[in-house]
Amino acid sequence: MTGRWALAPAGDGGAEVAALGPDGLLAGPVTEEGDLAAAVRARPGVTRWVWRSTADVQPRLLAAGVRVDRCYDVEAAETLLLGHEGRLGEPRSAAAALARLRGGPVPPDPPVRSAEPGSQSSLFEPTPAHVPLGDLVEVYAEQQRRHGATAHPERMRLLTAAESAGMLVASEMNRIGLPWRADVHRTVLHELLGERYAGGGEPRRLAELADEVSAAFGHRVRPDLPADVVKAFARAGIKVRSTRRWEIESIDHPAVKPLLEYKKLYRIRVAHGWSWLQNWVRDGRFRPEYLPGGTVTGRWVTNGGGALQIPKVIRRAVVADPGWRLVVADAAQMEPRVLAAISRDPAFMEVAGRAADLYQSVSDRAFSGDRDQAKLAVLGAIYGQTSGDGLKNLAALRRRFPRAVAYVDDAARAGEEGRLVRTWLGRTSPPAAGASQDAAEEAGIPQEDGPAGPDGEAQQWTPGYASSDSRARGRFARNFVVQGSAADWALLLLAALRRACAGLAAELVFFQHDEVIVHCPAEEADTVVRAIQQASDLAMRLTFGETPVRIPFTTAVVECYADAK
Repeated sequence: MTGRWALAPAGDGGAEVAALGPDGLLAGPVTEEGDLAAAVRARPGVTRWVWRSTADVQPRLLAAGVRVDRCYDVEAAETLLLGHEGRLGEPRSAAAALARLRGGPVPPDPPVRSAEPGSQSSLFEPTPAHVPLGDLVEVYAEQQRRHGATAHPERMRLLTAAESAGMLVASEMNRIGLPWRADVHRTVLHELLGERYAGGGEPRRLAELADEVSAAFGHRVRPDLPADVVKAFARAGIKVRSTRRWEIESIDHPAVKPLLEYKKLYRIRVAHGWSWLQNWVRDGRFRPEYLPGGTVTGRWVTNGGGALQIPKVIRRAVVADPGWRLVVADAAQMEPRVLAAISRDPAFMEVAGRAADLYQSVSDRAFSGDRDQAKLAVLGAIYGQTSGDGLKNLAALRRRFPRAVAYVDDAARAGEEGRLVRTWLGRTSPPAAGASQDAAEEAGIPQEDGPAGPDGEAQQWTPGYASSDSRARGRFARNFVVQGSAADWALLLLAALRRACAGLAAELVFFQHDEVIVHCPAEEADTVVRAIQQASDLAMRLTFGETPVRIPFTTAVVECYADAK
């Protein structure tokens, strides 16, 4: 009993299962089983399960202690294929794919539900309309044909497999959760914010800072209301457009210092304060709902909980279980190394093949040893900072690494002209890719306060947003081909690391763009450290083929997440 099998859950807890042939169609009868988990457990030789949605199946399997090695997520594949066909934003459900295949009216996708804080019950809620197994297999077979019609079929098939593997990883991380000490979190909040007053008012430190801001202006000002602050500055003869840090920190006014401190602490209170702790941490674990491919670039987001925006000071609450450790691994200069791999620039690949600091190596070749200038040049090429000093830096970079710069220049030109741009494996940005602030931040396009890095959680992006600014579209496309290819590589990294941990007690508990955390017994830590680098090297070969490029990891074995950096 080997090869691919299709599975469709039934409403009574059972399932329909059937073997598939090389053409993706049914190779045997559809069997009705009374218990979904038992149906999978009884077929240990299946190499890949094909189902409508991992979120619909995997939580039930995990609850029954059943682990699946590989799957094919039909709805995740539909999203990728629609994007490649220039139709991103059309309904992606299996029911919609079936309707398109048969020429019938296409039902809209159901609205995105909100995660239920502190519970996994939302993962078991019914999602789109049930599609019988025979119909699902018909959709799957058509998807196999569509893969073959893409520009690089094998790359596209690999991308779909990687996205499906990411769905498995995310589902397991949702269930396991990130170790979290609620008592430490409360201590941190008390240290930062002070005592909480009865009646839900501001904690002591915020109230003190609000009084300092008001005293500095000479009248009552609500620092949590941007319009109030802008008006107060105007009364003081200072014109500001917003209360963003980059705009007000250089102003010479006594309100600036307490205002900036207030804004920092206010964000912590709102995003990770006592209410957050009560809602999202249960039984010593923080369990957000990870959504692979939640942005157009392929980066993950979370459906509630803000897991990708944990401030360093709050990371003090992320503590390993007794006798266990957190292996925290950061990919070193991931996006520049990915640019080397996708551009096939010989000189840049040679630089990116070393574990040494990439920016220093670039500076030695093109910037007379000035690392800061080299870093600005490389990031400017990726993020689109091509004016002023950025233009001069880019010219120096182009002379030394012409193919690397040409690669992102070509992508930018395609974006400006409204054409499709793709990652190395085939993830596709729509023709009018976003130039709104949220979309730009998601893509890493620099805003006025500097390049948006991988630190914050990307926002959900609405496909089909049409920008009137062709240059903004070009900047988005320039970064998309790099950031999206890096996101594709990260999926294969996670898949390889998940397989390496299968025989260990170690468990993947966190992933954010270029960082992964594995929670493991202390005696397994060295094994996990090696497994992470091996998974990175394997992912590089699988994603980009044989190149000298490597993505080394900076790895820390710690008891507390905050100690890793």
